[in-house]
Amino acid sequence: MDWLVFVVAGVATLAGALGVVVCRNAVHSALMLVMTLFGVAVLFVEEGAHFLAAVQVIVYAGAIVVLFLFVIMLLGIDKTESLSSDPLKGQRPVAIALGLLSLLEVLLLTRTTWSTGAPSVAGPMQSTDQTNVEVLARSLFTRYLLPFEATSVLLLIAVVGAVVLARRPSRGELSDVNQDDANLVSR
Repeated sequence: MDWLVFVVAGVATLAGALGVVVCRNAVHSALMLVMTLFGVAVLFVEEGAHFLAAVQVIVYAGAIVVLFLFVIMLLGIDKTESLSSDPLKGQRPVAIALGLLSLLEVLLLTRTTWSTGAPSVAGPMQSTDQTNVEVLARSLFTRYLLPFEATSVLLLIAVVGAVVLARRPSRGELSDVNQDDANLVSR
């Protein structure tokens, strides 16, 4: 039964990951990302990492993807765009060069040997008197509280920035802009 659950979750994860890349619609890609994250959560449950599975579903599939969908809907990215016109000249060759450089880096990283067995920075995860979740929470909300809060502030700034960028001017503001343009043309 474990093998069957692993195969089904693995196929769902791979199909979702492929769907993220292949789908033309950004909303469909985000929904395929949810399928991928749920498949990974099932794999975490299969390994006995129930806390990681819950975090995977609540934080990633629940919060982050919903944030992605909110921004996609707000910015109107779900509309089709013309791929024939290139707004930035030379963007595609630079992207191809960076992609090849990244591939080369990954290939070089696979050839190195990784050292393991380094002591834990925040203490051992297997303590006799505390569970792993308690050790993780103590570490997160004491030693790493500032980076944790800084990340939340950065996410808030990103959402506010997306809302400001996506805001369409009202009719009054639009007519003022058109009137200013008309005044410039008449001079």
